[in-house]
Amino acid sequence: MEILTINDIQIEVERKNIKNIHLRIYPPDARVHISAPKRMDLDTIRSFVISKMSWINKKVELVKSREIQSTKEYISGEKHYYKGNIYILNVIYKNATPKVEINDNGFINLYVREGSSIEKKEAVLREWYRNELKEILEPVVKKWEKILGVKVNDWDIKKLKTIWGSCNTRTHHILFNLDLIKKPAYCIEYVVAHELTHLIVRLHNAKFNSIVETYIPNWKEIKTELNNFVL
Repeated sequence: MEILTINDIQIEVERKNIKNIHLRIYPPDARVHISAPKRMDLDTIRSFVISKMSWINKKVELVKSREIQSTKEYISGEKHYYKGNIYILNVIYKNATPKVEINDNGFINLYVREGSSIEKKEAVLREWYRNELKEILEPVVKKWEKILGVKVNDWDIKKLKTIWGSCNTRTHHILFNLDLIKKPAYCIEYVVAHELTHLIVRLHNAKFNSIVETYIPNWKEIKTELNNFVL
């Protein structure tokens, strides 16, 4: 592992058997990591980093500011993740059917009736998260079925405490963690590919990793990002 220091920011440089350079900022401490092709010289990598410094600075600042409380009260001003970004919750009391809407200004508008309990507000937001994740997962599962040549009998979404997904290789049933809706699209892609690969290889062995790496060369970085994510 090499270390580049540019504008007082330390960048980890890892050489890998890949074709393209990959840049990631990892929570919770905004660690900057680059995966680069083995033959790419350091000057080229440095030039790439310099060209991305504006983005890196903004991302580092964002990641460091992401201190989201684990215990939610579901009140206006509270921070919530959605598709890898931070949104501010805006609770709107209205005598109508509860619903959730995304505001282009970075707000999640949660419409509930006056006097709604924390549990009720949580349930409304959770159901909205579920529907959003289901809409994303449907085409992604079909995509990876074709890529891997496998068939999923059925899949479901559930709040899981310690894993992002699970696969029953006997029934071909896949379970996805509801909190995936809080992660970027590439994380969802990886989890789907990972779980469907179990329909080819049951265990996490060298063959399993080889299949995943064929289609997602930077899967280890994505896995680290998922493991470091504070829900």
